[in-house]
Amino acid sequence: MQIYSKGVTLLEVMIVIVVVAILAAIAYPSYMSYLTHSRRAEAVRGLLTAQLKQEEWRVSHAGYSSSLTDLGNPTSDYYSFSVSASGSTYELKATAKSGTTQANDTGCTQLTLDQQDQRLPAACWQ
Repeated sequence: MQIYSKGVTLLEVMIVIVVVAILAAIAYPSYMSYLTHSRRAEAVRGLLTAQLKQEEWRVSHAGYSSSLTDLGNPTSDYYSFSVSASGSTYELKATAKSGTTQANDTGCTQLTLDQQDQRLPAACWQ
């Protein structure tokens, strides 16, 4: 006479839980890093688009625009955009909004782009 066991033991369940916890502990930081970089790329795209609009504005007007409305008004859930312009110079900024995960993006909470295509901080633009 053979006895068949049905189901799983508590030890087997605990082993599976430990393996899943280890995998989650490794995967979660990588996932958060990916999200931070992709949201930063969204801010970079907004700045580059505003830069193109700024140059288009300059072709038709005497100087650069100091209005985000003239530059297509870039928006983001994680960054706020600003522009300062005077005559032949301008500076575009994307600043991480407080209370978002981007505010913890060490060294990259403020991205800057100017008329000479200087991108600061340089490490954040890669």
